[in-house]
Amino acid sequence: MAGGTKRLPRAVREQQMLDAAVKVFAANGYSDASMDAIAAEAKISKPMLYLYYGSKDELFSACIARESAKFIDAMSIGFNPALSPREQTRTVVREFLKFVHENAQSWQVLYSVAVGTATFADLVVQSRRRVIEMVAALIKQGTTVEGATEVDFELTAVALVGAGEAVGDRISHGDVSLETATDLLVGITWRGLKGVGVHIDAPAEA
Repeated sequence: MAGGTKRLPRAVREQQMLDAAVKVFAANGYSDASMDAIAAEAKISKPMLYLYYGSKDELFSACIARESAKFIDAMSIGFNPALSPREQTRTVVREFLKFVHENAQSWQVLYSVAVGTATFADLVVQSRRRVIEMVAALIKQGTTVEGATEVDFELTAVALVGAGEAVGDRISHGDVSLETATDLLVGITWRGLKGVGVHIDAPAEA
């Protein structure tokens, strides 16, 4: 090949572009991130970036799709029927927060930049809905309370995912350690699981 330049496989080059885009979007937000800056970060020409991704919208959508898939894969680890309900709870919470801790830029793109950009908010909502469904399934599996309904499971999952997102945001900014956050959220989550289906006027356990 002329000049001895090695041509990278298309899939590898695409991942490099997405890596660069996530970094630039996380640092600058959607509006202030430029294709010039992303091309420079990826060490490619802007025309080549446009060849792969025809617009900034298309590139940002690709970032959301990839980072959402990574997040859901991380969350899926906890759904292991061989684990006890409490072990599952800790695994899911830890994988949730571990993902945020190890992928702070991904988290910021998904839950700060994308959520705040009306054009892309629906993509994040779809990913969040999938996580809620997974957590609701965990709650249902680990609940023995008679009378608990699908609505109980879903609303509890919504509350727990919301708490996880709030704590995750603190982790992504370095405000709290992974272990401290995990211990705190597991405690809250486990108490919430034990209360699924129990109404406020029900007799308290001795």
